[in-house]
Amino acid sequence: MLPEDCVSIILSLTSPLDACRATLVSRAFRSAAESNVAWEKFLPSDYEDIVSRSITSLKFSSKKELYLHLCNPILIDGGRKSFKLDKSSGKKSYVLSSRELSITWSDRPEYWSWKPSLKSRHMHIFASRFLEVAELRMISWLEIEGKIRTHMLSPNTMYRAYLLINITHRAHGLDLLPSDTFLEMGNQIISANTAYLSCKDKKKHQMECLFYGNRTQRTKSRVIEGDERFARERDDGWMEIELGEFFSGDEEGDQEVKMSLREIKGYQLKGGLVIEGIEVRPK
Repeated sequence: MLPEDCVSIILSLTSPLDACRATLVSRAFRSAAESNVAWEKFLPSDYEDIVSRSITSLKFSSKKELYLHLCNPILIDGGRKSFKLDKSSGKKSYVLSSRELSITWSDRPEYWSWKPSLKSRHMHIFASRFLEVAELRMISWLEIEGKIRTHMLSPNTMYRAYLLINITHRAHGLDLLPSDTFLEMGNQIISANTAYLSCKDKKKHQMECLFYGNRTQRTKSRVIEGDERFARERDDGWMEIELGEFFSGDEEGDQEVKMSLREIKGYQLKGGLVIEGIEVRPK
């Protein structure tokens, strides 16, 4: 008995998942649940700005169709960031490409090289969503940092940040000491832990410990106290390391979030690490 517009407004106060379920109730509910009135509410308030920053033109005939487009990653800001919506909740997530990060000495070709993203199955390690990735040649000082503003994210949401990496067959020196991970909001460190970048085979680990053993024992005392984390394999062929979690706050506030990984205490030479970027996604 309610007008369709009224039903659309009611459904807009639920969730995208609930609206999709409502289409099964009746023909009238289906029309209300697919209306622009409902799906406009599920889209982020800055969706027009996000669409305008896409490197490809998005074609859609309704707000629901646009929503579903945005549930698949799109490249924005000249291809330096990836954006997507969580399909069931509409929460925003980003991936900052390696070009968007601050990587110490990444402009020095003797330390880092920039590799084009290859879409071949045989070179899956470089199959990235971005045009290029950063590969560590050899360095003793490893420092990677990314930044994001909370106003870019969904309000009042708990987020986690992850470093997206891969390891080449030439990797060495990466896990003699765990790397330190930090997450800061404003000028306050809200998370500090340690992480191992790769799972090396036992024989290789024994050889590296034999070569670097004394130095490793001397520097272990300088590693920060915290939970030890390990790289986890993803479905897309990359690995991720959690850098920390934070609460985005309300829409009125805006803070800078810094996410970083460092291994600057061991001084051993490290190489074979590939950086795709840092992902910030709802917990």
